[in-house]
Amino acid sequence: MFSLRPSPRPLPASQGEGDRFPIWVVLSFVLASGCIPTLVENPSREASKAVPNAFREGVEPSASAAQKSWKEFFGNPELHALIELALKNNQELNVRLQEIVIAQSEVSARRGEYLPRLKGGVVTGVEKVGGYTSQGFSDKATGVPENLGNFGFGLTASWEIDMWGKLRDAARSADSRYQASISGKNFMVTQLVAEIARSYYELIALDNQLEVLKRNIKLQEDALEVVKLEKLAARVTQLAVQRFEAEVLKNKSRLFDLEQERVQAENRINFLVGRFPQRVGRNAEALKDPLPSVIQSGLPSQLLENRPDVRQAELELEASKLDVGVARANFYPSLSIDAAVGYQSFNLTHLVSTPESLLYNLLGNLTAPLLNRAGIEAQYRSANARQLQAVFNYERTVLQAFTDVANQLVKFDNLQKSYELEAQQVDTLNQSVEVSNVLFQSARADYMEVLLTRRDSLDAQLELIETKKRLLQSMVNIYQALGGGWRPTS
Repeated sequence: MFSLRPSPRPLPASQGEGDRFPIWVVLSFVLASGCIPTLVENPSREASKAVPNAFREGVEPSASAAQKSWKEFFGNPELHALIELALKNNQELNVRLQEIVIAQSEVSARRGEYLPRLKGGVVTGVEKVGGYTSQGFSDKATGVPENLGNFGFGLTASWEIDMWGKLRDAARSADSRYQASISGKNFMVTQLVAEIARSYYELIALDNQLEVLKRNIKLQEDALEVVKLEKLAARVTQLAVQRFEAEVLKNKSRLFDLEQERVQAENRINFLVGRFPQRVGRNAEALKDPLPSVIQSGLPSQLLENRPDVRQAELELEASKLDVGVARANFYPSLSIDAAVGYQSFNLTHLVSTPESLLYNLLGNLTAPLLNRAGIEAQYRSANARQLQAVFNYERTVLQAFTDVANQLVKFDNLQKSYELEAQQVDTLNQSVEVSNVLFQSARADYMEVLLTRRDSLDAQLELIETKKRLLQSMVNIYQALGGGWRPTS
């Protein structure tokens, strides 16, 4: 209920005390509230930001691939379309965007804490005081009506003076967390872009494996017909026919496994782009595009700028430091100013009579915790513990970022070497298939040599495609580990 009350008249001070009393009050408050508990058992510390000079020895520093936008890094237009659709429709990313709005609203609320508050109000009502109370007995003796009206309107204001910067630190802490939420969204964008790219490369690898498998089944069916003719000529037995036929059936069965994997890969992409299952547009020939021999990794110190999760951890660390300052300021006195002005009367006729119905007051309140400060101490120790958690989390995030890049760079090199050897293996086995066919037709090789050679050739071709897929995905992983993918495209 809106209420305006005149401030009480101060008691007269003795000679000389009028100058000393407010100073001693302030000093006593400061001394009584200045005993802040120590944190010896859990001391705070700064986070270490030191990182090695290079990811690998003997590698010259270069510009980081993370500086490129995902459109510059990935050259496939079909992949571009999928990433653009995912950045627009992915539900989890949209949830993160709403978290940014919530954090921004928290910043506005915190900033409003250190601004004056002004309220307006109107009051109307009637009051009856008990006759056997002191006020009721006095009102009856002076002829005051038994049912007394109460009408008024006016303005009230309050303002907490931010003497120790507590309110501003709280606002800066909220702003740091708002910036951290933006970095968290950027980190999710890097994950989403990388997951779309990895799934896309898996999908086109499955297309290529299915193509290879179907082509080999056709060749095996042709070989089966040759073996059947050889049996009619009594050059092989029924066992050879059955072994070739079983091989054809086994590979036809493998088609369904690969088809299922392709459907799941397609639907994983559809889920990431926020749509129901449907065919995903792609270019299977993109799997044959040449890969860069070296991916520019830049300097480890650039991770602090490029990796959104590192930046998020750093901002949360800054916010936790400010929270400790806010918790410490709770031990100090707080000063607030309250004021009110308006009109109040028991009769509407005299409501705006000036100065009879005019009311105003101005109060200054200086308060400080003196006894039973356990709650404030608990908040202070908790804020310090959360600050230490933020320190450890930041150091762990930096360490994880460096380890991710180092692992993926070595993996990319090893996969490249493996791919070169497997490519040679495929060429050799392809030649051996031709040789085995000639030898079989000239009765210089038996059917098992032909069968095993074809089987080894097929497995090598499928494994080569699998290694190329892993190479492409490793390239994506390096880009993600370096912090690429969140920068906006031109």
